Amino acid sequence: MTDQTQQPVISVRDLVVGFGSRIVLDHLSLDVRRGEILGFVGGSGSGKSVLLRAIVGLLPKRAGTIAIGGIDLDSAGEVSRRDVASRWGVLFQQGALFSSLTAIENVAFAMREHLDISERLMAEVAMAKLAMVGLHRGDAMKFPSELSGGMTKRVALARALALDPEILFLDEPTSGLDPISAGDFDALIRTLQQTLGLTVFMVTHDLESLYAVCDRIAVLADGSIVAIGPMSEMQRSDHPWVKAYFRGRRATLLEQRNATAPA
Repeated sequence: MTDQTQQPVISVRDLVVGFGSRIVLDHLSLDVRRGEILGFVGGSGSGKSVLLRAIVGLLPKRAGTIAIGGIDLDSAGEVSRRDVASRWGVLFQQGALFSSLTAIENVAFAMREHLDISERLMAEVAMAKLAMVGLHRGDAMKFPSELSGGMTKRVALARALALDPEILFLDEPTSGLDPISAGDFDALIRTLQQTLGLTVFMVTHDLESLYAVCDRIAVLADGSIVAIGPMSEMQRSDHPWVKAYFRGRRATLLEQRNATAPA
């Protein structure tokens, strides 16, 4: 019997995405396994966020296929596409909260669009999602301008979880956070993934996050995947960019610190 954790819940084949004459993703192929946290890394401007946005349908592709849970998004009908889209949640870089809505209203926004439930139940569920990411009742009525960077990320995460998705897309989730807040957010992601059985696709440049929470790492360079596997494989890779990133000075210092940290 095939191990369910080895079956791809996201399957990308020969994907081509470009802007004008510039090709960003050049026949890229990638599988994301069910129940894993996949870290997606690459140089600045390499197309990490472009892939995420192409998968969720926010950017058009020129060629290739994208399948979620075995459903080809090109051949699926409108109802099937909407059903598939309801199975994922997205945390965009910088949170992308609606500035005119409170924290709880931001979380309830997707529910109001997709669920036929009472306002009272909607508020209760939204509050439960905020509590799930470590926020308190007193935070629920704050506007985005009143939230710290870490709180903004948590509200955005609660909104991404509003419809109980199976897949969570994270775009630079620790960007802009201080090291302590970033570490707390990494721990929260791992806890939620284990508790809810999520599949997590995480675009990041944060070495700490890659070490702390990722089961596998995929590296994007020159428009395609040049390495994929656990951290141990990244550290053995001879690809120039992968070698510089995972065996450079910062990575070496981080590995040494982790090795000497108390258990």
